[in-house]
Amino acid sequence: MTPTSPAAGVSGDTSLLREFLRSPLLTATVAPSSRRLAERMVVPIPERGEPTVVELGPGTGAFTRVIQDRLGGRGHHLAVELNPRLAGLLDRRFPGVEVVHAHAAELPGLMAERGLSADVVVSGLPWVAFRPVAGARLLPLVAGSLARDGVFTQFAYRWTRWAPPAREHLRDLRTTFEEVVLSRTVWRNLPPALVYLARRPRQAGQGAASRV
Repeated sequence: MTPTSPAAGVSGDTSLLREFLRSPLLTATVAPSSRRLAERMVVPIPERGEPTVVELGPGTGAFTRVIQDRLGGRGHHLAVELNPRLAGLLDRRFPGVEVVHAHAAELPGLMAERGLSADVVVSGLPWVAFRPVAGARLLPLVAGSLARDGVFTQFAYRWTRWAPPAREHLRDLRTTFEEVVLSRTVWRNLPPALVYLARRPRQAGQGAASRV
């Protein structure tokens, strides 16, 4: 949605609910995230220079607008959306964003085609998207698309934090990145949420001690 526009917000709410009812596995939530959560998600985006920002699972654009505001016309903003209808909506709503209808696992190829590495990857994907598919794991693919000092941000609803999939994902984050920080709860979101900030992707084969 466009967080600063009430009319656009209603449209975003309706679009997201409609897509959830059509494809609940592709659209994991029925309501857009709040601007307060979006602002927490985009904190790592540099305020200067020409950063490359990748957005995974942008939905109706709750984070997209805030990313665009922070970039202010700088850099490159690539949004990867699996749902074709939401991809079309984003393309019309945000002409300054390169919207690609693709699976997040295609990110390494998309970045290679453009000769880019990401300074920041902002993820709106659900936990299920990070589970292994045919032996392949998404998180290492995302980490491999980041610059050496790149940052990955992922939000989670507070009440799911201690669920087995969330604990497994946190272990994977700490294995894949040198530093993983959890934000304070963003209460002004429905449901309340928190943000994982993962910095500096590890080199292949470099492990980490398990700690949860």
